[in-house]
Amino acid sequence: MHRFEEGYFYNPSKGNLTFDNVIKEIFAYIQEKPQNFYDIIVGCDSSSGDKVFFPVVIVVWRVGGGGRFFIKKITYPDNISKKFSHWHQRILEEVLLSCDLALFLKEAILKEAINHENLLNYQFRYIHADVGEVGKTRDMVKEIVGLIKSNGFEAKIKPESFAASSIADKYS
Repeated sequence: MHRFEEGYFYNPSKGNLTFDNVIKEIFAYIQEKPQNFYDIIVGCDSSSGDKVFFPVVIVVWRVGGGGRFFIKKITYPDNISKKFSHWHQRILEEVLLSCDLALFLKEAILKEAINHENLLNYQFRYIHADVGEVGKTRDMVKEIVGLIKSNGFEAKIKPESFAASSIADKYS
């Protein structure tokens, strides 16, 4: 079982959902207004306290008309959590978790899309990273963008990385 199939994702409207139910909710949301265009985006942030956790988020953005998100907090045992004491390791883990979820999600969406032939009005190509050209993460931008690209996605960084720097940040 993949780590994203264990436990639940949280959605403010629907509560706790299994990964399979998240996929169903994504397609149900797109079916509400299939004439619109949708961006599916993944991002992650990390907590700043001693007990480190990583809120990873799936965003379904109805371009020009709002969106939905699903969030899951990833935690590690204390002995593993200690390796994230430096912010550089936390940022790398945020991006690795985002890539892992994005690859797993992409496969699940492609499988489900077979059952929804008329739902071709979406793209899934972006991972949002909580790094930017200003601040302490500026030296990591090339590394992070390269990591995301090597997983087959395009990177969005601050100030365009709202999935990581706004939504996931709210839950960190």
